[in-house]
Amino acid sequence: MSIFKGSGVALITPFKEDTINIEVLRQLIDWHIENGTDAIIVSGTTGEASTMTQAEKKILFTETVNYVNKRVPVIAGTGTNSTKTAIENSLLAQECGVDGLLVVTPYYNKCTQEGLYLHFEAIANAVALPLILYNVPSRTSVNMLPQTVARLSKIDNIVGIKEASGDIVQITELFRLIGADFDVYSGNDDHVLPIMALGGVGVITTVGNIIPKLVHELSLRCLNNQLTDARALQFKINPLVQSVFAEVNPIPIKAAVQKLGFEVGNVRLPLTPATDGTLARIEKEMLALEVSR
Repeated sequence: MSIFKGSGVALITPFKEDTINIEVLRQLIDWHIENGTDAIIVSGTTGEASTMTQAEKKILFTETVNYVNKRVPVIAGTGTNSTKTAIENSLLAQECGVDGLLVVTPYYNKCTQEGLYLHFEAIANAVALPLILYNVPSRTSVNMLPQTVARLSKIDNIVGIKEASGDIVQITELFRLIGADFDVYSGNDDHVLPIMALGGVGVITTVGNIIPKLVHELSLRCLNNQLTDARALQFKINPLVQSVFAEVNPIPIKAAVQKLGFEVGNVRLPLTPATDGTLARIEKEMLALEVSR
């Protein structure tokens, strides 16, 4: 029950003063679909979900679903560190018509592996949508082990995982333990090739916010087992990937999207705008790849 294969963009959220900029959101959606993006993911880390209100999330989910109009799947980030609130977020997204959920491991609480299992089981049981787990220990301080993912993969509507641990040994063990019908997406833009070579079906990308066509092509080459071409593309984009993670995500990538001419506004506090050094580095790498609209 794959929600998508290929390149799903973790879309930045455009702001205008204290509101979501719907006009620019629509511009971004059209641009991504025209350039081969295979799915739109809203309200994730890159989309600044942690500083949006429930009312704003409802607007974001509804506007995205309605404007995409089934051209590609729409996936909503609904995870948080409270199981009850994560369920409420997920039911809201379901009500708004999204095609699937991306649910991060609960941060700050530092729960056990059993707590992780029960958390995701409760969310999955509360909704009818397919759910993608999201493991990113560098941000959450909790690492979901392959054995826990394997248990969760047996729940019918838990269909995949965005794996961003950066630990290739752990990721390899994950592939050994899960079934062929459970989807693994790279959560790191510099790990698309190795994860897909192990059997992954795509990437949930940050850098794809500015190079959607290249990231789509990279994932397509991997899916078609054209690994020599895929390796060349992975090496080609990696310097740009490194530049858009020079500061904490989404500070650099939002600045990069602004450089393309989309009026996306600044990141919200407590995040602060990118430094001059980061901006210069991004601009250098964008020029090297001839990145443009």
